[in-house]
Amino acid sequence: MLKNISGAEAVIHCLIEENVDVLFGYPGGAIMPVYDELYKFQDEIHHILTRHEQGATHAAQGYARSSGKVGVAIATSGPGATNLVTGIADAQIDSTPIVCITGQVASNLLGSDAFQETDIIGISTPVTKWNYQITKASEISEIFAKAFYIAKSGRPGPVLIDITKDAQFEMLNSFEYQKCNKIRSYFSVPETDPESLKNAAKLINKAKKPFIVWGQGVILGNAEAEFLNFIEKTGIPAAWTILGLSAVPTDHPLNVGMVGMHGNYGPNVLTNECDLLIAVGMRFDDRVTGNLNSYAKQANIIHFEIDPAEINKNVKADVPVLGNVKITLNDILPFLNKRNHNDWISKFSEFYDLEFKKVIDKEYNKKNGGLSMAEVIKGINDNTNGESILVTDVGQHQMVACRYTKFNLSKSNITSGGLGTMGFALPAAFGAKIGDPKREVIAVIGDGGFQMTIQELGTIYQSKAAVKIVILNNNFLGMVRQWQQLFFDKRYASTEMLNPDFVAISKGYFIESKKVTKREKLNEEIKKMIQHDGPYLLEVVIEKEENVFPMIPSGSSVSDVRLE
Repeated sequence: MLKNISGAEAVIHCLIEENVDVLFGYPGGAIMPVYDELYKFQDEIHHILTRHEQGATHAAQGYARSSGKVGVAIATSGPGATNLVTGIADAQIDSTPIVCITGQVASNLLGSDAFQETDIIGISTPVTKWNYQITKASEISEIFAKAFYIAKSGRPGPVLIDITKDAQFEMLNSFEYQKCNKIRSYFSVPETDPESLKNAAKLINKAKKPFIVWGQGVILGNAEAEFLNFIEKTGIPAAWTILGLSAVPTDHPLNVGMVGMHGNYGPNVLTNECDLLIAVGMRFDDRVTGNLNSYAKQANIIHFEIDPAEINKNVKADVPVLGNVKITLNDILPFLNKRNHNDWISKFSEFYDLEFKKVIDKEYNKKNGGLSMAEVIKGINDNTNGESILVTDVGQHQMVACRYTKFNLSKSNITSGGLGTMGFALPAAFGAKIGDPKREVIAVIGDGGFQMTIQELGTIYQSKAAVKIVILNNNFLGMVRQWQQLFFDKRYASTEMLNPDFVAISKGYFIESKKVTKREKLNEEIKKMIQHDGPYLLEVVIEKEENVFPMIPSGSSVSDVRLE
């Protein structure tokens, strides 16, 4: 028990008790008392100064995704707090555990439109798992314990704590911290109905053409081993959503690829031919399902899911299996017959061969013309042995990188999935590097997204995070341009970009950099980047009007996936 400490110091002790050793943030007037105390605890907590508060939230996300811990971001009131909102919303829809701490004007000024006052509780309510405004120092211990518990338990998500300035200054006669492991009326993991396991097993055992789609729930539940046991015993082909990617090694024989708008041909088409669709830790996002009126209507649906709100939200489940997939996948195993589905899997192979001939080979092994995005990803694969962490921004490069990157280890694919936040990758990449410093972290970013958070090069330089940055530069907002080409008669409205000298900017931040325009130099420069000790930026000039296929036009059936 500590005696006579301020609310600000209590905040620091709460963080230490929750094993927080790194913070991402930006100081300001309303959070100054906490920063003053943070200065005194530099040996226990390392603060990383981002160049924008949005960068702090994305860095906290990257940290959480690579480390499996709770990421923490801190900012001042008013614009500092509102600048966090995009990252908070991103964390909410992608189920990333972060705690955001914001300063607030003194409690006697609340509601007075004081300088840098904003109702961050009201603003953040729709995009947080929980939020709370602290106005008395005596609340700090309990609220912080609840915040960390809520952020990381069940389906993870973001929590925001707003602390008034007077609560930070207020003195506490005594301070004691107790970690939270239960909250009345909050049930983080629903109880599993044993009958649901038996009913699911019956459907699995009799299915002739079963198909699995897995999502990030496998990774968040630390259920990679259990999921692998599940697919190997049942012999069922399995495809991934972009956030589920890396839970199973890319080259595993039952890993049949990616579903969704730019997913592989076979998994998309055969979704509408399977007789059983098993969803594991995924939420039937519209990018995965396409037109719901035609999605897997012929199939029975089993849905393994931790969040009851996702059951029957978009796709009706014949057998919902609630609970943490680490437990439910293990518990169902004794009820399952050992099987193979070789004939059914061969259909996926046939579709892959067609996709390879029409799309992959042309992108992967291009002989002339401008460089393709796939060539760059192939070069990264050749130099990392599938063991690096890939962080991607949003757009064409994201889809290509997810389609072609090889992964051998879980927690290796970090991207903005549900919100689709451009500017995510650069700050998320240095957060990921700090979360797992032993692994190579490679950020693949488009020229548009890079310029949304380009200032975080300063954070990378100052924190000495050895992030490798690959800019795929086509001088276009490529994904928007592709849609304009295909559906708006090539009216490229406001999508062509006049870009700066990225290499010069990088060198201005004292980060080694190089530009590649020629195919014969590509592999050499990628190798040089990987081997470089410290951060490095490689700009690759790619084909200006390259499109990403396969593609399901928005609102179309997954069966209508286009190869060209």
